[in-house]
This record gives sequence, structure tokens and C-alpha cells, in this order.
Amino acid sequence: MVTFLEKGVLPGTRSSVSVPDDGDVVDLEINTPARRERRKVDTTVLLLLFLGLLVFQLDCMNLASALTDGFAKEIKVFQNNTNLDSQLMFPCIVVLEIPSNIILQHIGPQKWTSAQVFIFGLVVTLQVFVKNNTGFLVSRSFLGLCKAGYIPGGIYTLSTWYTKRELAKRVAVFFFGMFGGNTISTLLTSGILKLRGHGIYTMCVAMALLLLLPGSPDQPLRLQADDSKRMPGTQGLRIPISLVWKTVKHYRRWTHFISTVAVFPTWSLLIIYMPIIMMTLGSNTIEANALASVGGFLALGVVFFFGWLSDKINKRGLSVIIAQSLYLIILIITHSVHPNFGKWSRWGFSTTVNAFAIGYHPVLNSWVQLNCMDPREKSISIAIWVMSAISGLMTETQYYRADDLPFYSKGLQI
Repeated sequence: MVTFLEKGVLPGTRSSVSVPDDGDVVDLEINTPARRERRKVDTTVLLLLFLGLLVFQLDCMNLASALTDGFAKEIKVFQNNTNLDSQLMFPCIVVLEIPSNIILQHIGPQKWTSAQVFIFGLVVTLQVFVKNNTGFLVSRSFLGLCKAGYIPGGIYTLSTWYTKRELAKRVAVFFFGMFGGNTISTLLTSGILKLRGHGIYTMCVAMALLLLLPGSPDQPLRLQADDSKRMPGTQGLRIPISLVWKTVKHYRRWTHFISTVAVFPTWSLLIIYMPIIMMTLGSNTIEANALASVGGFLALGVVFFFGWLSDKINKRGLSVIIAQSLYLIILIITHSVHPNFGKWSRWGFSTTVNAFAIGYHPVLNSWVQLNCMDPREKSISIAIWVMSAISGLMTETQYYRADDLPFYSKGLQI
């Protein structure tokens, strides 16, 4: 009979991975050192990467806050120009996603991730010098180049620290940084608009990442017990072009990518323009931004619920289907009653849409990466998945147009 140590399993534990020769099953929850190690990872790796994504999104979403403060008039740009800004920023992010992940694999997340956060924080700080439309477009495009790779790099780093049954919830918490950033940005509008150089706090987060983010776990026993076939990563691995091409050709994963392109673009524009809609309906700037934030807060609970459900039932595909189906039903109902909206019913339906728009998203990501055995292939697959989401957002930027004011009926129909 094969011993626990020969299988890579800690003595006195059971594993969630079936063992072919004797059928033993593992449950790492009963192992106290494993639980202690996981808590340490939660309070270091997960927390730091979450903070990095939070400032990442705040730096993106400050545009929504600025629009309510007359920013467009100040530098002489109009709504369609701000749509073009987003459309330029997104391809700049896409073009460097895979190269960024290749660099991360080579030098490790501690150095590369902290450098990224510091650089895009610096770019945001320098935006205070933007005086016209040209400077606006150039600065936002360069910001996109600097942000490329942070999200897939952060997700991939998490995958090297957590077991399969722990990952979906942690990816959901990581994405709290993005979805929470949208919410917090509207709540902090008044303060943010007075702090014209607010990218400085982003650079502080970068220093925290550099000083506190641990290196690669290099296959601790807790992770090996979960999956004896797990390969090491995230540092010192070279990714040849042939492996990138092999990953791109893996046609089964393209169902994930196409789903992301189709569904994700329906999310963020309603959040961006909801404060404007509420101001049209009679709310002042503070009230409009506060009301717009509610959907984002609810979305955090929805995201975590589906992450928890996915880990609980261990059915990633089913969890994604349920989350996307609920969102589709809400969109159909909202579109059907849209012409009859009053102020508060319009706010209620829009808030519900915002709450359920991205419940599937972290689980879909976990589904993609749990089917990758090679860490290099996983890194590239995550990058392509994020590129799919960003590519979808490029089309979304033109959904809401100035000629569709005040309630963007055509945009909602699309």
C-alpha cells in the first residue's frame, strides 16, 4: 500500500482528490497547520493583490466622478470623446496582457506586480497636468499600457497559493477590488475631486506589495496534497512562443472566451452613467453618486455567493450557467418595463442589473484555470480570458451615446 508521504499527502489528513490505488479521500480542513497556512495567505497574498486591484479600478473609475464635476467642459471634451478614451485605453491593455504575464513568470509577482502598480499610480498623478482633449487621450492610452497584465497576473498568482476547492471564493474576493472600486469611487466622489493628485495612494500600495508580498510557495504540502500533479510556478519559468500558440489553439477554451466577450460588456457603462441619469431625474451630485453605489455593494455579495456555491458543489459550469441565466432574466424584465420607469423604479431596476451583472465572472475564470495543468499554459489562458473581457468592453464604450440622452434607451436595448 502507498503511504501518505509517497502520495504527497500530510499524515492525519484526508484529501479532496481521489487516489486511484486505494480510494482514500482528502479533507484538508481538518489539518490545523494547513488552515493556519491558508489564513496567512488570506491576510497577505490575497489582501495585497485585492488592494492593488482596488486602486487599479479607482484609477479607471475616477472618470465617472469627474464627469459629474464638469471635467469634460474644463478640458473641452464631450461624451463621445470620453467613450473614445475608454475605447483607446482598452486595446492598450489588451496588447500587453500576454507579454506582461511572460515577464511575471520570469521575474516573479513580487517585483513585477509592485512595479506595475507604482507606474500606473505615477501616470494617474501626472494627469493633473492634462489641459486638452489630446493630452486626455494620450494619458489614458498610456495608462492602459501600464495596467496591462495586472488582473491576469494577480489571478494566476492566487492559483499558485490555493487548492482547487479554495480558489473560486478567493478569486471572487480578489475581484471585490474591481467591483468594489466602482462602488467606492462613486461614494468618494467629493473627496476624490478635491484630491487632484490622488494617484499617490496607488504608489503607496505599490510599496506595500514590494515589501510584503511573499514569493512563490514552491509547492507546499497543503497544495501538493490537493493535486499531486501540480507543477511549480510563479518564478523563473520561461514561456516559449510555441506554448503561447498551443494555448491559443486550444479550441475548447474558446467557449469561455466567447462567453466573456458577449456578457461582460453589458456591465460597467450603466454604472458609469447612472449618476448622470439620477441627476437628470432630480438628484444632486452627492445623492446621485450614493444611489449609484448601491448596486456595486450588492454585487459584492452576489459575486461571493456564486464563488462559494462553485467551491461548495464543485460544479463550475453549472454555477456559471445559473449566474448568467439569472442576469439574463433580470435584463429581459428591465428592458420590458423600461418605458414605464419613474425615478425610484428606474433606480431599483438599474441597481438590480448592476448587482447581478458579474456574479458569474470569477467562477468562469476559476473554471478556465482549473483545467490547465502546466502553470505556463494557465498563465497564458488567464491572460487570454482577460483580453476577451477587455475586448468586450471596447465595444461597450459605444453603447451609450450622447444622442441617446437622458436615459440611454438604445444602449439598454443593445
